[in-house]
Amino acid sequence: MESVSSLSLVLAVIVIYILFTTWLTFRLRSKSNAEFNNAAKSLPAIVVGILLMSEFIGTKSTVGTAESAFTDGIASSWSLLTVTIAFFLFAFYLVNKFYGTGKYTISGIIEQKFGKSTKTVVSVIMIAALLLVNLGNYLSGSAAIASLLGLPIMTCAIITAVVSTFYFTFGGMKGVAWITILHSAVKYAGVLITVGVALYLTGGFKPVMEKLPEHYFTWDGNIGGGTIFAWLIGNMGAIFSTQFIIQAITSSKSAKEAKRSSIYAAFLCLPLALAIGVIGICARYLYPNIDPIYAFPVFLQHMNPVLTAIVATSLVASIFVGVSTVALATTTLIVDDFYVPKAKPTPEQQLKMTRILSVVVGLIPLLGVVLAPELLTLSFFTRALRASIAVVAAMGFYLPHFSSNRGATIGLAVSGISTTVWYLLDNPFGIDNMYIAVITPFVVMVIDRLIGGNNDKSQKDSRLKAS
Repeated sequence: MESVSSLSLVLAVIVIYILFTTWLTFRLRSKSNAEFNNAAKSLPAIVVGILLMSEFIGTKSTVGTAESAFTDGIASSWSLLTVTIAFFLFAFYLVNKFYGTGKYTISGIIEQKFGKSTKTVVSVIMIAALLLVNLGNYLSGSAAIASLLGLPIMTCAIITAVVSTFYFTFGGMKGVAWITILHSAVKYAGVLITVGVALYLTGGFKPVMEKLPEHYFTWDGNIGGGTIFAWLIGNMGAIFSTQFIIQAITSSKSAKEAKRSSIYAAFLCLPLALAIGVIGICARYLYPNIDPIYAFPVFLQHMNPVLTAIVATSLVASIFVGVSTVALATTTLIVDDFYVPKAKPTPEQQLKMTRILSVVVGLIPLLGVVLAPELLTLSFFTRALRASIAVVAAMGFYLPHFSSNRGATIGLAVSGISTTVWYLLDNPFGIDNMYIAVITPFVVMVIDRLIGGNNDKSQKDSRLKAS
């Protein structure tokens, strides 16, 4: 009877939270294309910093990192610690450059440096990567909700899709930004409560260290330095090139505010990374025979009803913010890069079509939920795809002699295909697909430079005239 009443409380809190945030989203909804795309450049630095953090510390990262720590040790925290490092690098090397372009899409920034064909390839790769990101978000979110409510994963995925799609379809960047503050506060509380409960149940960290194998507490665990370095490259690539990150920083009031927001994001990620790793190894100590994907939500059964409700709501909040931000970015790319150039709509028509496409983007990942592979692997494959774009963008800014439209276009296309094949072959010879994603466009662009001669100058002059 007590468990039934506890479940009823959890359900009531979640339903009230969803209803409240749905109402708030409608109140704060975007009413113009500018508000939908980048909140009309009106967001304070701390709000943007929370937005940036939320892109990388969602349910997929929370559940996925705890799952990895369960099997590989505390070193799995590097999957998120490297996000902190990458945000610092982003703040000092690329934020000002991106903000200064005046563009709010990564494809638009790439077009300025390389040309239209490169822009198209970037847009296609980014859209595909972001749809896969949301596939992972739906899977991890569904697993979390299923463990709470005892519903089938597909049912939970549909619930996730419907609620999240409403958030970003009506909220746009303006609505999602302010709702994310509430989501993130609940998410932070949920992680900190869970790590506290985990350490209480284990009697502290010492018993865990005494029982589990030594490699659970080494800096590289079962993962290895090569994979950790690949995670760093992947997170750098994802942060440097992901559409939503670009969209978020261009929502800042100035370049200085944008830089500050990236530094805030770095500091916000740090404690969560360590806490989630600890949760995973505590779960291994207490429940060695469970499915690793439940390493985080398993602790809910040992909390009192109030704490259970808070943590359960934090998982739900993480799901919604993760799906919303990624889907918002995907929709923006589709509208700006494919619909607007062809249809040349009025502002009213554009906003209407944006909302229609938002619904489609929100539902597409449902098709792949039952087929998705292990979470963290999928997550870093999508970051590998985005890392190739970051390489091209960095070369455009820092190695202008390699800014050939042809080289960049071919390099990205070959990188996208080879990285996907390498991932599907399960990383032959122990070489992570991340390295394939990073090296391929660089090599192709260098070769193109060597055989292209002086064609680069004429291409660059053509782009300047076109702009």
